[in-house]
Amino acid sequence: MLHNRIAGPSPAQSGNLLPRRDLAAAWILMALLAGSAWVLTVARSRDMAMEPGTMGLELPLFLLLWVTMMVAMMFPSMAPVAITWARAIGRQSAGAARAARIAQFAGGYLIAWTAFGLVAYGALTATARLVDGSPDAGRWLGAAAFLLAGLYQFGPLKRVCLLHCRNPLSHLVRYARFRPWARDLRVGAHHGLYCVGCCWGLMIVLVPLGVMNVAAMAALAAVVFLEKLWRWGPWLTRAVGIAFLVLAALAPFQEWLLPGLLMSEPAM
Repeated sequence: MLHNRIAGPSPAQSGNLLPRRDLAAAWILMALLAGSAWVLTVARSRDMAMEPGTMGLELPLFLLLWVTMMVAMMFPSMAPVAITWARAIGRQSAGAARAARIAQFAGGYLIAWTAFGLVAYGALTATARLVDGSPDAGRWLGAAAFLLAGLYQFGPLKRVCLLHCRNPLSHLVRYARFRPWARDLRVGAHHGLYCVGCCWGLMIVLVPLGVMNVAAMAALAAVVFLEKLWRWGPWLTRAVGIAFLVLAALAPFQEWLLPGLLMSEPAM
């Protein structure tokens, strides 16, 4: 059977493939990575101004900061999938080899988000130029970002990608069809692309709210986590979509909703 190409036993048995000590270590590692990334992100935010665009960062530094942010925001919701994959490969690898495979999975996941970071850098650069040319443009750019994010929450691509993230087991079985070469890296990247498809609409609200707005990042990270893991996640998706549409209507008239487009003071 296809399952046996991954781990041998059925999905119901897969939870026994990874020793409890290794399973606990994997969870602790994910928590430490996410926690460390949050500490770095918060520390960095205190040294940067809340202003339109890329905050004066060149592309390499921006991508480094972006990846750190994604580890902080996305690893808590990605961890169950990574652990499930670790269980699936439990009998095929031992010790250091298993850790290396899980690291490849996480690396592939971050590659997908780094690719989106390139798109984000271009969009933020264009945003900064528009706002510099016409300060009032920030109001409408902010409204457009909220509107696009709100509409996307109800779109078919959001539903497909969210379904993948909420039910990863069947997809992990399909990954057995991947050729062995760099399989774990490609599995992580494939899952990461679904995650990007699920969450990019949420991420674009950081344009009006501020890329280094820690409160906004924490709120979005909570939404991402609950959308993927909470039983009422799909309902939350719709509620958040409605909230974004309301913010889109208010944004042109309420400057306090647009700190990332209209303010230049250092973030506190």
